[in-house]
Parts: sequence; structure tokens; C-alpha cells
Amino acid sequence: MTHSIHPQTRRGRGPARRIGRSLALVLPVVLVLSGTLAVASVNWSGTPQSPVLTAADTSAASASSRTAARAPQDVLRDQLLMELQKKDPGAALTQLQQAVNDRPSLAEHCASIARSLGKAAVRVYGPTKAQSYARPVCDTSFASGVVAANG
Repeated sequence: MTHSIHPQTRRGRGPARRIGRSLALVLPVVLVLSGTLAVASVNWSGTPQSPVLTAADTSAASASSRTAARAPQDVLRDQLLMELQKKDPGAALTQLQQAVNDRPSLAEHCASIARSLGKAAVRVYGPTKAQSYARPVCDTSFASGVVAANG
């Protein structure tokens, strides 16, 4: 009986072991790359870019992004100009004063908004009628807007 000094060390070195080692080296690289690509392909901006969205979804998203992208004083100006068209300049001036009282950060924009209202009032009501709505909201900016639109 002959015994080998070295036990069977060749066992387990077949093709299966080589494949296992290759997978052990390649699999983590594949997982990291696929995870990186998955994260990179996500739309992190919040604006929808999928062509599958319905028209209502895209119009609502674009309207909200337009409002979000606009400054608060611009949104207020547009609201007050619509109020001037619906009611009268007096109602718009009252709302302007309330907005400035509620949000003091709008005070620095009050004069330019009031001038815009004065100019719009002249276009809608004419200079004489527009001037009759003048009052000391944001100093005399409404009246100066009326004068600027008239002259």
C-alpha cells in the first residue's frame, strides 16, 4: 500500500471553481455599475419628462412650476391686475395693502406693483376715472402710474 505524502490537493480546482472565482470578482463590479446607472437615470429634478403623461398632468405640472419659479411679487401683481379687471382698482389696492401688511417682505415691491395697477387702470377706465381710485397705498405710486400712462 502506497500512501502519498500529499493528500489529494487537486480536488476542487476544476472549471466550477474557476467560474466561482470569476463571478466573485465580476459580480460586485456589475452590481455597483448597475446601481450607479439606476441612480443616474432617475429624474431628481421633480419635473416630469415622460411622454406617457396625460395632457392634464403636464399642464398642471407646468403651471405649478411656472408659479414656483416666479417671484412672489410677480404672482401678487398678476393677481391684483386680474382683480382690477374683475372689480375695480379700489379692490386691487385694498388687496395690495393687505398683502403688504401680511407679508412685510413685499413692501419693497409695493410701489412698483401700485404703479402697474395705475397704468392698467388707465387702460381699463381712462385717466379721469382711474385717478378717482387713487389713495395713499405705497405712497402715491398708484397716482404716479396713472400719470405715467396718461402722459
